[in-house]
Amino acid sequence: MTVSVPRQADSPDEPQRPPEDRSHMIRRRALTLLIIVLLIGVPAGYLVISANQSRDSGKDKEEKYSATGLTEGWPSRVQRRLYQIPVPDPSYKVAYYETNNWKTSRLYVQFQTADKNMDWFLRTIGVTRDDLKPDAITIGARDQKITGWDFSGPGPWYGFVHKQKNPAPTQDVVVNMSDPDNPFVYVVSRTVP
Repeated sequence: MTVSVPRQADSPDEPQRPPEDRSHMIRRRALTLLIIVLLIGVPAGYLVISANQSRDSGKDKEEKYSATGLTEGWPSRVQRRLYQIPVPDPSYKVAYYETNNWKTSRLYVQFQTADKNMDWFLRTIGVTRDDLKPDAITIGARDQKITGWDFSGPGPWYGFVHKQKNPAPTQDVVVNMSDPDNPFVYVVSRTVP
């Protein structure tokens, strides 16, 4: 037995619409489907592309920072300011290397400079020559291995640790004074993010 549901009567003010023909119904459904695809598909596609780019970027950074050893040249001004390593100008044999992880960020810098520039460097980071301790190799074995620095050569060697309150970095400095007119400086500056 079929039950028929009475159709609700149209209001007398509503104009009578002709029944929808099949082609109009197909166009309306196609347009509805297109709108749904655009509203859902495009953002979903964008998210997939963005996720892939982000993953690729992470891989590039991982490769960049997994390499060990120093890069010849000056660290950027931002790096020098962030890690508070003022490299005197002029300086020679300048090289650097930066490492970052969730725990600690480090900037390794080496340079050779004139003796008068050495005083400027020390004064700028907030110490004096009196802070240089003879035979104090303050850069640890781990950091020496990362950079390839070897402090067993002819000296004399001097060093100090410049501790500062967070968020300012702590600097481990070793100076080779085998050429007193042109000391060679090694610095490891570390910050806690």
